[in-house]
Amino acid sequence: MASPVDSPVSPAVAADRRHVWHPFTQMREYLALPPLVVASGRGGWLTDTEGNTYLDGNASIWTNVHGHNDPDLNAALQAQLAKVAHATLLGLAHEPGAELAALLCELAPIGLNRVFYTDNGSGAVEVALKQSFQYWQLAGRPEKRGVIGLEGAYHGDTFGTMAVGDSGGFHERFRPWCFESTHFPAPVCNEFAGRVHAADDAASLDALARLLESEAAQTACLILEPSVQGAAGMRQQPPGFTRAVAELCRAHDVHLILDEVFVGCGRLGPMFVCAEEGVTPDFLCLAKGLTGGYLPLAATLTRDEIHDAFLGSFSSGRAFFHGHTFTGNPLAAAVALANLRKLRPLIEEGFIAERIAVFGRELARAFAGHPHVRELRQRGLAAALDLQPDGGGSWSADQRAGLQVCQRARDHGLLLRPLGDSLLLVPPLCLSHDELRELVDRTLRAIDDVLPGLTPLS
Repeated sequence: MASPVDSPVSPAVAADRRHVWHPFTQMREYLALPPLVVASGRGGWLTDTEGNTYLDGNASIWTNVHGHNDPDLNAALQAQLAKVAHATLLGLAHEPGAELAALLCELAPIGLNRVFYTDNGSGAVEVALKQSFQYWQLAGRPEKRGVIGLEGAYHGDTFGTMAVGDSGGFHERFRPWCFESTHFPAPVCNEFAGRVHAADDAASLDALARLLESEAAQTACLILEPSVQGAAGMRQQPPGFTRAVAELCRAHDVHLILDEVFVGCGRLGPMFVCAEEGVTPDFLCLAKGLTGGYLPLAATLTRDEIHDAFLGSFSSGRAFFHGHTFTGNPLAAAVALANLRKLRPLIEEGFIAERIAVFGRELARAFAGHPHVRELRQRGLAAALDLQPDGGGSWSADQRAGLQVCQRARDHGLLLRPLGDSLLLVPPLCLSHDELRELVDRTLRAIDDVLPGLTPLS
C-alpha cells in the first residue's frame, strides 16, 4: 500500500509538503500522515478539499468565537474593506482603531484607559514587559528590572515572552539567550461540571509573599495567566487567586501584567477574567478571541499614570519606541468591534454561561471515571483530558497516544490537537447544545477506538 507521501496528491498538498514549515510540528511525522486541506467553514464546522466536514474542536487554535463565515463579522470586514485596508497608526489615526480602543476601555476594569495595539499575543506581552521596564526607568528606579512568573507559564515564543515563561520543552533550548526571571509554585485546583473538586493556593501565595518581601525592590512586574494556564494543559487556579496575587503586587509596588490572551473575550464566561475577580491590573494583554478568529490583532491595555510617565519633549527620549507595521490594522479593528458588540449581549444575557454548563455536564457524563482518563479539567469552554492506560501507568513518548486519538477523531468528523498525552477541547463559543454533545461523543469514540489497543510501558 502506498504511503500518504507516495500517493497521488493535489497541487495544494504537493506545495504544502514541499514548501510549508508548520508551527509546533515535527515535520517528519507530519509528512507521514494523511493530508487534510481546509477549504471552507461555516459555524463550528470546517470542510476539506475532499468534501469532508469536521467539527472544529479547538476553535482554530482557541480563536474562534461566533463560528466560521459569520455573516455579521463578514459584513463588518467587507464594509471596512470598501474604505481602506490599512493605514498606519504611526502619527495617524483611523476610526476603527479609535472606536475599538474606546470599547475595550469601556469593557475593561475601571482605570485601564490606554490601548497599545500589536499583532499577536506574544507581541501584547512584549509591550507590557517593555512598558513596565521603561516606566521604572523613567520613574527613577532603574534597579526594578526583574520579572516574576507562575510555574508552568506560557506567554509566547518571542525572546521576552520565552524569558518570563516556564514552558520546559517549548523553550528550554533557547534559555541561554533569555534574560533571567523567577517563578513561584502554581496552586492546586481541579474543576469540572461547574464544581471545584480540589483547591489549595496557600503554599503558592505564601511562596509569592516571601519572594516579594525579598525581591520587590528589584522587581518590575509579575505576569500571570489568570484562572487557567492554557498551554500548561488547562491548569487551573482557585477562585480568588488572581485577586490575592494582585493585592500582594500592589502592597509591594510591583506591576501586575495579566495575560488574558487565551482566557479573555468570553472563553471562560466573562468578557475579561480580571473584571470578574474585581482586579484592575497595570497591564491587560488580549489577542486570540479579540477578532473572533478572523485576523491577527492584539491589544495591551494600561493605566493613565503609566502612559503619562512617557510624556515629555522629543529630546527627553521618554517616548515608547515600539511598534509593528500593521499595528491596529483597520480591517482587524473593524472585525474586532463587530465581534465584541455581538459577544457582549451573549455574555450579559447568559447564553455563554448556559453553553458552559452544558459542556461541563457532557464532559462529566462521558469521562468522569473513564478508565483512560487520569484527570478531567474544565472551566468555561476550555477542557483537558489527561489520558492514561487502563489501570494507570503511561505510554512512551514516541507512541504518541494523544496524536493517535486526534488522527482517529478525524475519521469521526472532529478536529482536535493534543498536548502530549492530553487532549485539549476548546470549541468555538457559538456551538449549540447538540454540537457540544457531538464534540464530546466523537472524542469519546476516538479514545475508545485507539487507547485499548496501545501497550503501556512495563
